[in-house]
Amino acid sequence: MKNFDVIVIGSGIGGLTAAALLSRYGKRVIVCESHTVAGGAAHSFRRRGFEFDSGPSFYCGLSDPRSLNPVKQVLDILGESLQTVPYDPLGHYHFPEGSFAVYGNSQRYQEEVAKITPQGARELAEFESRLLPLYDAMKGIPTLALRADWQLIPILLSRYLPSLLKMLPNLPLVQSSVGSVMDATVKDPWVRRLIDLECFLLSGLKASGTIAPEVAFMLGERSHTAIEYPLGGSGAIVDVLVRGFQRYGGELRLGCHVEQIIIENNQAVGVHLSPQPPLKKGGEEVIKAPVVISNATIWDTYSKLLIPEDLPASYRQAALDTPAVESFMHLHLGFRGEGLEKLTGHHVVVHDAKQDITVPGNTCMISIPSVWDATLAPLNHHVVHAYTLEPYAGWEKDSDYEEKKKQKAQSLYQAIEKVIPDIRERVDLELIGTPLTHASYLRRYQGTYGPAIAAGKGMFPSTNTPIKGLYRVGDSTMPGIGVPAVAASGILCANSLVKREQVMELVDLLDY
Repeated sequence: MKNFDVIVIGSGIGGLTAAALLSRYGKRVIVCESHTVAGGAAHSFRRRGFEFDSGPSFYCGLSDPRSLNPVKQVLDILGESLQTVPYDPLGHYHFPEGSFAVYGNSQRYQEEVAKITPQGARELAEFESRLLPLYDAMKGIPTLALRADWQLIPILLSRYLPSLLKMLPNLPLVQSSVGSVMDATVKDPWVRRLIDLECFLLSGLKASGTIAPEVAFMLGERSHTAIEYPLGGSGAIVDVLVRGFQRYGGELRLGCHVEQIIIENNQAVGVHLSPQPPLKKGGEEVIKAPVVISNATIWDTYSKLLIPEDLPASYRQAALDTPAVESFMHLHLGFRGEGLEKLTGHHVVVHDAKQDITVPGNTCMISIPSVWDATLAPLNHHVVHAYTLEPYAGWEKDSDYEEKKKQKAQSLYQAIEKVIPDIRERVDLELIGTPLTHASYLRRYQGTYGPAIAAGKGMFPSTNTPIKGLYRVGDSTMPGIGVPAVAASGILCANSLVKREQVMELVDLLDY
């Protein structure tokens, strides 16, 4: 039996980031992944010559040296890089009253908004001017230097005091909602809906529930660094993280399902693997290590991987009561691309202006990444991934399941028709995913997108747990939802498990 220092459960971006950094620090790390492919919610999959992203599709700063993106910082320290295709506008928003282009450049974006509401454009500029100083303050403190324990304080005071002082005037914004900033700067109803939409796309919550730093980071990254798509799709990000992880001795086991975390005297000591296939006959059923990191959701970690007695009852119940963002309907299509030479890659469609944007089926997100990377589809073809919120409740694999899938996919087809009117006649391959699909393939509680922790009503939990040696990463830990955030959670966790001198040695290797 091999000896490991760290076991990571799950190979999502958070788990891979933590595993890769810990391997870089010299730890013996194994990642146990239930699925047959790595990547969690960011994995890619191929069907009949079409390659699809399962989840994330919008990226900034993956290759730009000015980027604050934690993924870029980790890749730099692993000696890895991505090939990317830059593009602008970053997408198009389609409202019932019309469509407009969304540019990363703030000035161009405001000019587009001014065509619809000149006063609203001026208010949008004021809104952004309130948030961007927070981004500027964050720039001086690389995520790669951060950790989730008290030793962060001497790092900040000794290495980043000027940046820390720059942050002080912005502290009131750190736990503020975007809604409070919007209320102080924006009266125009059209722009208020626009801000709500952008917050919803980012966090699953409207402006009143989204924390200001999340939007400050988004606005800063898309206006200061390259908006780009990684060649090979989201799976390319997973591949380079795995490659960097393995280069430093890390071991990735696919089809390796963890049944339970082993706790002895309030200390994590290892994991029990599922005795069912794909575990080979005679293979290990237990892996031991003094540190276990769960990349599963907070609900799956505390209700499936641990027994109730492992945690204080009140702590466990409070964690399981964390509100969750709804799940999704997904529509993946492979389609013929003749005559679509001017097709663009990202679109958001709001069907009904009288309905709230969070109503399932009303706001649909569309990604056509083969616009930038033709290798994702056969010659003269494209791929599209469209998705919309959909509650988990009420879904069962009964006799009505297939018909319900088709019916619920109609809002997604109607959204794509805003961009490609004859899409139904072009389809060669159709894959419809439901909340049950989301829950099954990703092993996520009710197929959720992550916690719905509204600004001012709680904070995302730390990577630490009440159990010694047990840590968590991913979108149900600080700093939250989205690829940069989950990568940051992996950094915070990994750095907290080594001496701060080791962390600063890595940071010093990079020109930050």
